[in-house]
Amino acid sequence: MMEKADSVKKLYTRMRLWEFPDQYVIEPTDGSSGSSLAVSRKDGSMKLIDEIPECSTLRVPKIFTIFGVAGMLRLLAGSYLLVITGRECVGSYLGHPIFKVSSMKVFPCDCSLNNTPAEQKKTEMEFSGILNVAEKTTGLFFSYDANLTLSAQRLNDLGDESRLLPLWRQPRFLWNNYLLEVLIDNQLDPYLLPVVQGSFHYFQAAIGKEIIGITLIARRCTRRNGTRMWRRGADPDGYVANFVETEQIVQLNGYTASFVQVRGSIPLLWEQIVDLTYKPKYELLKHEEAPRVLERHFLDLRKKYGAVFAVDLVNEHGGEGRLCEKFGNTMQHVASNDVRYLHFDFHHICGHIHFDRLSILYDQISDFLERNGYLLLNEKGEKMKEQLGVVRTNCIDCLDRTNVTQSMIGRNMLEYQLRRLGIFGAEETICSHPNLDESFKILWANHGDDISIQYTGTPALKGDFVRFGHRTIQGILNDGWNALLRYYLNNFCDGTKQDAIDLLQGHYIVSVNRDTRSSSQNQGLEAIASFPLALGLVLTGFFFATMSLRQVRYDFRHLFFSLIWASISVGIAAFVKANGRLFCNRSRLHKPRR
Repeated sequence: MMEKADSVKKLYTRMRLWEFPDQYVIEPTDGSSGSSLAVSRKDGSMKLIDEIPECSTLRVPKIFTIFGVAGMLRLLAGSYLLVITGRECVGSYLGHPIFKVSSMKVFPCDCSLNNTPAEQKKTEMEFSGILNVAEKTTGLFFSYDANLTLSAQRLNDLGDESRLLPLWRQPRFLWNNYLLEVLIDNQLDPYLLPVVQGSFHYFQAAIGKEIIGITLIARRCTRRNGTRMWRRGADPDGYVANFVETEQIVQLNGYTASFVQVRGSIPLLWEQIVDLTYKPKYELLKHEEAPRVLERHFLDLRKKYGAVFAVDLVNEHGGEGRLCEKFGNTMQHVASNDVRYLHFDFHHICGHIHFDRLSILYDQISDFLERNGYLLLNEKGEKMKEQLGVVRTNCIDCLDRTNVTQSMIGRNMLEYQLRRLGIFGAEETICSHPNLDESFKILWANHGDDISIQYTGTPALKGDFVRFGHRTIQGILNDGWNALLRYYLNNFCDGTKQDAIDLLQGHYIVSVNRDTRSSSQNQGLEAIASFPLALGLVLTGFFFATMSLRQVRYDFRHLFFSLIWASISVGIAAFVKANGRLFCNRSRLHKPRR
């Protein structure tokens, strides 16, 4: 099912990058007889060459071993080549090896900067500095042979067509879709390596005499990709933040079973911009457009997955309550036999430790799961059963509560499948097989951590329940630390990270007129606001206030000086609090939606 036809050129698996003064040359070294790729360092133009240029005796070129070309990004005056310099094999997908990107490197093609105006050069350097964040992108996976962008059911439905198409032809979950455009235009098929962001984990376990293999794959949608606070809700087309497709694949005795779930932010126009508070206010935008946005979102899901059961885990009261109420009310416009909605207040029902009460939720969705099923292929690859619908789960971040819930659904579905295949008895469960149980918990815990790190920068909260089956003191302490770390990253790091994502995904196209003008106009408080500087001034003021207070016993006038210093510190702190958004690490490319 996964082998490609000979008409599709095989991707190069190992290459050598030569760094010459005027060009980069990428030479296949995996035994292929293909041409080398020359990339101009002046303007990023590409061409195929048959021989490596001769090296000058004065300057020996640097040589790098690379494992793939992720793509090329064009900025104001220069282009930037992104290549994979490190990989790690993490398992196989339906018979083909899967690799995780362990390191990447950006090679600039910006020699033309020497002839550009000073203002444009300054802006170019600012943008190119953002690309340093791109080298640290986490959770990237690829295969030279398998199409990771499509689920097993989609591949089966496409049949021979999937084998005839290049791997990069399905852009929905293709992380480097925008970066590959230049290579696609130049018809450089052997260099077009599709990369997926998400998660990939695999294990094998014994059930009696049977060996079962379980794979868990996450595919992150690129349509509204970003960080936790800078990407919330939906866009006007209905694409939501943190939309992830999770596929659980079971292989046993030649049979293959696949079950897909999805998660995604509440499909309304809303945002939660950082402002130095621990939990910024949720802001619902353009209320009148909510029905249309929601309808577009679920129409897209129905086209892709069939019937949809939306499970909403947010709190019924408090700040989340407004979103919950708006979501529930708007769902009445799209609810039908094929689109169902259920609100389940996770925190109210399960609290912080009683996650076993999720059985209440499962009882309400079990009929949908049994009716819409899963994909089942026999030893010959013939379809015996197909999945006709999907459960869509969300909380606020679509991380912690969602991870716990999806792992519960995945566990119940695995037991259902094993009973169907005759491996489990009617009352047999995963818990009765300790090795399988432990490996399955770790699988889902690692899966949740991967998705969370990409969106927030920290592992998932409540991960100890998924990993061990119950809450632990260490897990609760880790949750506290990760919550504080999320606060720091959200407020002081994620703005720049969001800009890097927007550039790499093509959500923001650099323009000479707009970006040089906006750079020169970036004046006033916004240009000088600095939280470290403000914090330093506050601490300095309190220091001098304390020192003056200690001198009061010698000279009563020091009480007056102490009050002045304390007042300055309090005034600066109050000003920072009132203008919190200006003192955070802001996304330069993000425009507030009003």
